[in-house]
Amino acid sequence: MPGDAPELPAKDLRTLIPEYAGLARETTLLNPEPGDPGVRESSLGGKLLWPADEPWPYCAQEDHWTFGSDPSNRTEIVPGAVPMVPILQLFARDVPGLEFPEGKDLLQLVWCALMHEQDPRLLVMPQLYWRNEAEIVAGGLLSEIPEVSEGEYDEDNVPEPSTLSPTTAEDYPRWLDLPKDMWETWEPRLRLPAGHSVWPPDSNLIGTKVGGWPAWTQPADWPDCESGHRMEHLLTITGDIQLGDCGGVYFFQCRRCPGQPWDWRFDCH
Repeated sequence: MPGDAPELPAKDLRTLIPEYAGLARETTLLNPEPGDPGVRESSLGGKLLWPADEPWPYCAQEDHWTFGSDPSNRTEIVPGAVPMVPILQLFARDVPGLEFPEGKDLLQLVWCALMHEQDPRLLVMPQLYWRNEAEIVAGGLLSEIPEVSEGEYDEDNVPEPSTLSPTTAEDYPRWLDLPKDMWETWEPRLRLPAGHSVWPPDSNLIGTKVGGWPAWTQPADWPDCESGHRMEHLLTITGDIQLGDCGGVYFFQCRRCPGQPWDWRFDCH
């Protein structure tokens, strides 16, 4: 845009607009690297520590489909229920910044690797589980976890098995999440030369992470729980898998309600 000034570093903005610094949240970047994680390791796309007395989840949607071998053809319907795929496993010992429900120390996430015609969000149909590692080990593990066959999933929706190396960092919201009063007074307070403007900083950390802020590419869409509480950002899956043109899959939870209800959103580039 003509007359624009260069984007200012986040450290300068924290000085010029002090309340911007107050929006910082701690995040845990998971930093996945391709590998062969075991069932008792935190992982992206790895094997899950699944209890023997709980059947593996399937997606029973009648309308799921895949592009198949022709990206321009979306008519290849996959009949019947298909097994969900492992997405994420996090042990409390690896992510101390993640607050687990009382008595739980394991978070697991699976989803369907197909598309869904009648779901307005089109993707993944996830299921999220909070568990206790010791209870699973004591009760035994599911002897066989079904795998999806070639042609039964969209490769873009399945992460490569990866180990995790969590690191903590300071995360800031994207401009889509800035408070309205801050946005409205942004430019006058930066004391820019006449005729110049500046976009808000992009100091949001993009990647698969726990906590922090979503990396919205579309207008922010925070869910509320059934009691009307705005949910907190729990985790983001993005960058490490393609998910078509999806910017990210964002998971949220309400820690104020019994059972910690959760929800999810995605947005596209």
